[in-house]
Amino acid sequence: MEEVPFLIAPDGELQGKRWPLVNSTFLIGRGEDCDLVIVDRQVSRHHARIHKTPEGYVIEDLGSKNHTHLNGVRLESKIALQDGDEIQVALAIRLNFIGSEATLPLSVDEAIRFGIGRLRMEVQAHRVWVKEQEIDPPLSPPQFRLLELLYKSSGVVTRDEIASHVWPGTDGIGVSDQAIDALIRRLRDRIYEVDSECKYVITVRGHGFRLENPIP
Repeated sequence: MEEVPFLIAPDGELQGKRWPLVNSTFLIGRGEDCDLVIVDRQVSRHHARIHKTPEGYVIEDLGSKNHTHLNGVRLESKIALQDGDEIQVALAIRLNFIGSEATLPLSVDEAIRFGIGRLRMEVQAHRVWVKEQEIDPPLSPPQFRLLELLYKSSGVVTRDEIASHVWPGTDGIGVSDQAIDALIRRLRDRIYEVDSECKYVITVRGHGFRLENPIP
């Protein structure tokens, strides 16, 4: 399965939206021919471009009126992108570049949407299957709620979202990072008992977690 880095919107109206960098050139701007179209007057028709090189991915501003910033610094030339870099397109949108250890399988969205991935859930019955084998004994309630949240999400799930969903009624207050990490480990261990070929629960450094659910 081909894997590629991606851009993700960490906040705003497009929070959680992802754009895989499938092609060697990825164009950002207001123009309809862009790979990421931002309908905002602050954004130039062709605002910025990400290009794949043998050494990795680089970003450049295309002479935009309101500029592009990388980690708070205005782009004056081509700059190599690093995992977790923040891209600011004018004042219209923030994006994070997610690469290296955190890559997005192209089939994840389709697998989750149509329920045809290796991992399947039947929420009402509190049942989970991995590679057609049911997890038995069943997941604990916290493990199940965590997996349900990841399974239904179209993007990265933050620690705050996990705390609020897994421990309802607490609003996440008093839930430590250690408690979340321990729960993540236990869930991974339970899935690993059935299928050790795929990581499933992926850590997206600095952002949270997502579900990798490959098609069999």
